[in-house]
Amino acid sequence: MKTLRIGTRGSALALKQAEMTEAALASLFPDLEVKRVIIKTTGDRRTDVALKEVAKAEGVWDKGVFIKELELALEENEIDVAVHSLKDLPSELDAQFQLRAVLERAAVADAWIGKIPWAEVKKGTRVGTSSVRRARQLEHLRPGVVMGDLRGNVPTRLRKAAVDLDYDGILLAEAGLQRLGYATEGILEIERHPLFVECLCHTEFFPAAGQGAVGLEIRRGDEESGAIMDALNHDPTWDQVTAEREFLRLLEAGCSTPIGVWSTLEGELMEMSARVYPESGGAPRLASASGVVPLEVASQLFENLK
Repeated sequence: MKTLRIGTRGSALALKQAEMTEAALASLFPDLEVKRVIIKTTGDRRTDVALKEVAKAEGVWDKGVFIKELELALEENEIDVAVHSLKDLPSELDAQFQLRAVLERAAVADAWIGKIPWAEVKKGTRVGTSSVRRARQLEHLRPGVVMGDLRGNVPTRLRKAAVDLDYDGILLAEAGLQRLGYATEGILEIERHPLFVECLCHTEFFPAAGQGAVGLEIRRGDEESGAIMDALNHDPTWDQVTAEREFLRLLEAGCSTPIGVWSTLEGELMEMSARVYPESGGAPRLASASGVVPLEVASQLFENLK
């Protein structure tokens, strides 16, 4: 292969993840020419309404609005690899596609960014997020908070947190802040407005499956691209995200089901915990599991949740 075409969204975070992929490719395949193809997705275009409303209009699941056009470009052979935030990929892909590799995972935590410290979040605090998982967990952990829908890329959301009087704070992924060079602890200044930043322990505030990982998707059967992706794959991250995504698959949850799940890997021992909120409301179901075979740990976690 003389040229590998990688497809990416055009947001600052997506471009950073494309750069990470390109750097890994350059290190392992210095003679390989890499062409970046920027693709605008439905989710990027429609920031005026909630994700679930965009998804409903497009006939896809909530985060599918961020992958639809990338997969179309793969299908039509316009790109060879699609670079994703892994948490945006459904646990089961269409038959013609394959998640082939993941880069080494960054931090998995969610971060609080607000005009007030996390310790002061209480009844009446106004919080912005587009994630039902984050919203439901926060409502459960801090009863009485007022949730508001928040759309846009990371810089846009940070600006809204700083200057928009409708929000006392917002929730974002720590990995996104890290990759874009923002502070993840202490004070973050946006347009001369100081914001408190605190990363929430993953055992307190459960992350999304695959959070912090970059996924590399190819056309199934494209073994030339697949062999290159295999060289990039980070095995410990692959084991963790495989287990987390298998748990989602077994759960057969709807696109609006709020699910938090985390895993740790110490040597061969994997530990997992999950928190699943009913779509109709109410307290979450909790479960934990451990073992040395990722798919078996995911299956045990699912069984323990029943």
